[in-house]
Amino acid sequence: MSYPSALHDVLDRVIVPAGELAREEGKFPRAAVTALGRAGLLGLTCSAEPGGEGADLARAADVVARVMPVCPATAAVLQSHYAAAAVVEAHGGRWLRGEVAAGRHLCSLAVVEDGAGGGVRSTARRTGGVVALRARKRDVVAAGEADSYVWSSPPVASDGGLTLWGVPAHAPGLFVPARATGAPLASATSTVVADPVRVPAEAMLGADGEGFGILLGAVLPWLLELCAVVGSGAVHPSLAALARSASGTARSADGQAFAASAAMALR
Repeated sequence: MSYPSALHDVLDRVIVPAGELAREEGKFPRAAVTALGRAGLLGLTCSAEPGGEGADLARAADVVARVMPVCPATAAVLQSHYAAAAVVEAHGGRWLRGEVAAGRHLCSLAVVEDGAGGGVRSTARRTGGVVALRARKRDVVAAGEADSYVWSSPPVASDGGLTLWGVPAHAPGLFVPARATGAPLASATSTVVADPVRVPAEAMLGADGEGFGILLGAVLPWLLELCAVVGSGAVHPSLAALARSASGTARSADGQAFAASAAMALR
């Protein structure tokens, strides 16, 4: 079944009712996400090798554009998922890529530091084959609902830069605090805390210290395009926050390039 046919099949039947619940009761559109997964639309952009459709950014943007009018919460979840899946596709292990391609795994981005909340400071400490990640991430879409997060940290060994990880949502030490009043509850955009969370060293996505380059090459193009299709009023929270944080903290050429590109897109 082609992706337009698959989307048409679930749009009226599942996504429209999920959108009504999201608007009226602030409920996360779990039924819509599940239906999109079963229809092959969560795995739309994954390559054919692990079982995906191999669709390009333009087709993903078309899906988000069609979903947005009936359920903005589901569209926001798809934005984060497709952007995070681009990192998983390029740097994730075969099992994780297969789960995403099969539509059984919802990804999200956890790459914006939250300076609030007291003593949780972003660190990455390796002991043997295990890395302890400590951080407080804000503006995480599908917080507590995603199956894993593309997570950023300082490098483990290299000097400067950023490192990305695939962090399972069920990992001990990872939790979502009570959401603040007024938060966009339907998309479950909130804070996620690692205090700390321990992951195998193999969970690293890409090389140590090269996270800004991955964000620039894999994440930024997806966020820019997917934000564009839903209109300027629906900029993904990670894009605006990353532009601010990168401009203040990036020392590498990749970090500076990411900050400049994101800031230009937000003008």
